[in-house]
Amino acid sequence: MTSYQEKPWLAQLTDAQRAPVQPPPSTLHAFRAAVGRVPDRTALAYFDGRLSYAETDALSDGIAAHLAGRGFRRGDRAAVMLQNTPHFVLAVLGVWKAGGVVVPVNPMYKSAEMRHILDDAEVAAVICADRTWDGFLRLIADGAPSVRIALTAWERDLQTRDDRRVLRGARLGPQEGADDLLTVARTAGPIRAVPADPELTADDLALISYTSGTSGTPKGATNTHGNITYNAERQRTGLGLPDGATYFALAPLFHITGLVCELAACLVNSGTLALAYRFEAGVVLDAFLEHRPAYTVGPSTAYMALMAHPGVTREHFASFATMSSGGAPLPPALVETFRTDFGPYLHNGYGLTECTAPCASVPPGSRAPVDKVSGTLAVGVPGPDTVVRIIDEQGRDLPFGEQGEIAVRGPQVVPGYWRRPDATAQGMPDGELRTGDIGFMDTEGWLYVVDRKKDMINAAGFKVWPREVEDVLYSHPAVREAAVVGVPDAYRGESVKAYVSLRPGSAPEPAELAAYCKERLAAYKYPREVEILAELPKTTSGKILRRELRHRA
Repeated sequence: MTSYQEKPWLAQLTDAQRAPVQPPPSTLHAFRAAVGRVPDRTALAYFDGRLSYAETDALSDGIAAHLAGRGFRRGDRAAVMLQNTPHFVLAVLGVWKAGGVVVPVNPMYKSAEMRHILDDAEVAAVICADRTWDGFLRLIADGAPSVRIALTAWERDLQTRDDRRVLRGARLGPQEGADDLLTVARTAGPIRAVPADPELTADDLALISYTSGTSGTPKGATNTHGNITYNAERQRTGLGLPDGATYFALAPLFHITGLVCELAACLVNSGTLALAYRFEAGVVLDAFLEHRPAYTVGPSTAYMALMAHPGVTREHFASFATMSSGGAPLPPALVETFRTDFGPYLHNGYGLTECTAPCASVPPGSRAPVDKVSGTLAVGVPGPDTVVRIIDEQGRDLPFGEQGEIAVRGPQVVPGYWRRPDATAQGMPDGELRTGDIGFMDTEGWLYVVDRKKDMINAAGFKVWPREVEDVLYSHPAVREAAVVGVPDAYRGESVKAYVSLRPGSAPEPAELAAYCKERLAAYKYPREVEILAELPKTTSGKILRRELRHRA
């Protein structure tokens, strides 16, 4: 009988995708190689603004010199709390040039969330938007003694279009206790206070990426430079995009998907990264026409919003060689509707912060199968250097086709959690990541993710996985977004409740949607209650927050 260690998924990969890769030690090495080879090529495109590789190199040199001059040392941590702007890329490169560790922070975080990260990572430098600095200043005054350097950025710099759909607000001027990032970058001059090369190795820590906190207090995953460049190089060789291709940052760069599959993969390919501040469907569609990107990746919810925009046409997607989805479940109905209406096939993918974004994906040119029993769309197949197992509670292999916890071992898995040996031992025994996701694998190596362990609903002793009910709801023509949770029920223990948002112009009654599910699901699975909302709560990376919906219920 075939085992997971025999990697049956290798048959789904091309020779190029199976071939060994030799990633550079760090993304910084790849960036410097591009600077030397194509210095005048556009590295960053931001509305009507452009920065070449040489200009990006010089500006990030200035940031590194400023940090070093203020006492920032190798291994120090810098929190970067910015949207998808050139400043984010300059900050990340500058921190790495100074030998530091980047701590990406969601710009939507509130003070308690920021305080946890500042304290846990012992952050030495903060790089944020000028309008968010006051919040950091209050935290520092309230007792965050590790922070000693601050840089602020104005998102309207480095472009002149000032698209008011996303770019608003005047420059706030000099900030108390902080320097302006772009001023520093332009005036600090060549690096003198740090070596020209911090001699980064693949084992050096590149990021402390805090989990989203959907299942408790966020933990810091320690992504190494080698973790990042392995996945970035696999992205480059697997997609087969031409040298210098344009990547569009649909996923936020502060999220591991955006940072690895967009930023790092683009730099490894000496490409152009197109940025549009944050997701707004009309702005993104305009950027597609302007920049003509070959690749992007984003959550299914972003594609839903693009499809619902009144001005969307097939031409908006005509330049793409590959479009990928990750970070949130991808319903089969969405894939088929998108392909029929707009042309591209959405390539599913699966990964976690702890495996530095993808550990399985649908190879270009392939189509993910749909499980005939559950209706679940496969998330893809693992890479050639990765072993994915389906295991029971004792960590033993389960047969192909049987549901259990997904476990991942490979060069993209982080060495552990920041200063959490207990959590590392529990979540990554012997270096294998226990994901907490329930799934199964078929005999051909296709991986299917059923749901999170904690989201399973127990209705009168029967297991109900929310994803199965959600996939049925997504097949209804009126449903734009769907999320299913368990709610207390005096008779059943728990019953199924669905929250949905609707496509423009649709107005079905909740009872109609419940009946639609009842026709297609076992009696214990269909939602006894359906509530219609204008929008479902989501993280900035596009994951629907079932936790908030459970609380609402």
